[in-house]
Amino acid sequence: MDPVLLVMNGPGEYSEEPLLWVSESEIKKQRQIAKELRKTPWWRKKKADGICHYCGKKFPPDELTMDHLIPLAKGGKSIKANLVPACKDCNNSKKNKLPFEEF
Repeated sequence: MDPVLLVMNGPGEYSEEPLLWVSESEIKKQRQIAKELRKTPWWRKKKADGICHYCGKKFPPDELTMDHLIPLAKGGKSIKANLVPACKDCNNSKKNKLPFEEF
């Protein structure tokens, strides 16, 4: 059985889909933060291993992209704990899904 995330929308009201709205300005702000983090030694070290977080395959570091475990569109932030190296195929397949959602 697949896991289901239940979100309380109000007293006695539950849904599998959270009522979360993330503004375009917040997404733009978080993308700018991610852009700055890509220039740091921390990110260069994360990519240097060359391992995709999702498929576990090895890639040249310049072929890895920065992915948000919790997507910006779902309220994720551009913080180190939420950023992982991902190959282009995995990142494109994942899109705005959470890591436990099949992609």
